[in-house]
Amino acid sequence: MPGFKVEVPHSLGQEDAANRVKSLLDHLRGRFEGTIKDMEQTWTDDDVMQFSFKTAGLVIKGIMDVQPSSVIVKGDLPFAAMLFRGKIESSIREELEKCLASK
Repeated sequence: MPGFKVEVPHSLGQEDAANRVKSLLDHLRGRFEGTIKDMEQTWTDDDVMQFSFKTAGLVIKGIMDVQPSSVIVKGDLPFAAMLFRGKIESSIREELEKCLASK
């Protein structure tokens, strides 16, 4: 199955970055409530989250790894979603960059 990968650098430290990402996910869940269904997320420790959700009848699965100096999101895409891979990656990158911007 084809995949996607986004890596966004940060200078926040691992704990602060993880806390910001968790807040972002809560915000996004509410924002896309009608579009995304069956969203599941499981933090295997404080820094790695496995996720899955359905959108437009397609299942998207992957992991988010919050590292000391970057956040990596990677996952599998159904073949039917490959036309949107660039948009998916750019949307993830944009949201993470805003979330992880130093204040």
